Amino acid sequence: MTRIGIILGSTRPNRNGSQVAQWVLDVASQRGDAEFELIDLRDHPLPHLDEAVPPMFGPSVNTHTRAWAERIAPFDGFVVVTPEYNGGVPGVLKNALDHLFAEWTDKAVGFVSYGVNGGARAVVQLRTVCSTLGMADVGYQVAISVLTDFENHTTFVPGEHHAAALGKTLDQVVAWSVALAPLRAAAAAAVG
Repeated sequence: MTRIGIILGSTRPNRNGSQVAQWVLDVASQRGDAEFELIDLRDHPLPHLDEAVPPMFGPSVNTHTRAWAERIAPFDGFVVVTPEYNGGVPGVLKNALDHLFAEWTDKAVGFVSYGVNGGARAVVQLRTVCSTLGMADVGYQVAISVLTDFENHTTFVPGEHHAAALGKTLDQVVAWSVALAPLRAAAAAAVG
């Protein structure tokens, strides 16, 4: 069965992202077309990129990078749950993406963002980064406002329009993950 990782892209104390990511997982788990699993970056502390060569040019030498690669490699696609920090992507998320290359390539990715402006600027940056990594970013996304979608700016209360947008995002991530499977299989055969 197709496996989709839901990456929680914030490690900040008192983050709102854990509520959003859990909502994504709860909604996604009701589907029968894929298996969904939460990947919390708090569980994978990575130093600033410290590999001797860029990930696209060779295998990693560091244990923490190899462990991260083993965590990401089995998935067919991803949904990234990201806040927007100062108009951009959280550093911890960018760093986690930068640590790998082949493990991201030929996989679909969708975005659920949150922030004052719905996290839109973070997603713009992520689309560029993910495309460079060889990922196929889907068109639908969920943009959540911390001003209107959180009671007292702390408790996430998703509206029906967010559930509809998430459904379309998940539809595309699953469909594209399945469609890209032959590319991943060819790449795996070439390596192995």
